[in-house]
Amino acid sequence: MKVFKRILLLIVAVIAILLLIAVFTKKNYGIEREIVINQPKQVVFDYIKLLKNQNDYSKWAMMDPGMKKTYNGTDGTVGFISAWESDKKEVGKGEQEIKKITEGERLDFELRFYKPFESTEQAYMTTEAVSPSQTKVKWGFNGHMGYPSNLMLLFMDFEKMIGDDLQTGLTRLKGVLEK
Repeated sequence: MKVFKRILLLIVAVIAILLLIAVFTKKNYGIEREIVINQPKQVVFDYIKLLKNQNDYSKWAMMDPGMKKTYNGTDGTVGFISAWESDKKEVGKGEQEIKKITEGERLDFELRFYKPFESTEQAYMTTEAVSPSQTKVKWGFNGHMGYPSNLMLLFMDFEKMIGDDLQTGLTRLKGVLEK
């Protein structure tokens, strides 16, 4: 019985320490990747502001070619919603909505995930002229993990996981626009 009590006390102590650590662990994170595309800025921006075009370059859109996709509104305008639903766990169910457009410069959208987990995150894409025929595109994602799940930020490399997916998408975007 003494051994059982000690083991139980040890487990409680470890959980308490982890919960205390989570209090002081960051809850927000940001990830951004960029690429230079050999096209004028307006050509690139006009393409990326249409969320339906993500089907041609986003790694997540290509993970399940058979996923159900629905659209609501006018693509390329504030309020447009692109939704998806897949039986594949890594794709799940969710939607993204264009929240703000700074014409020729920046597209802000909100990602709402419903399955396999619920969360709402902010993402954006920006364009910047490097030269008259070259454009730097940045794709970013800002996430939040509330207490105590923010503890996962210490053990999982979100920068690499999400960053690699963003870079894959940007590389495909470059290929599509430079054809």
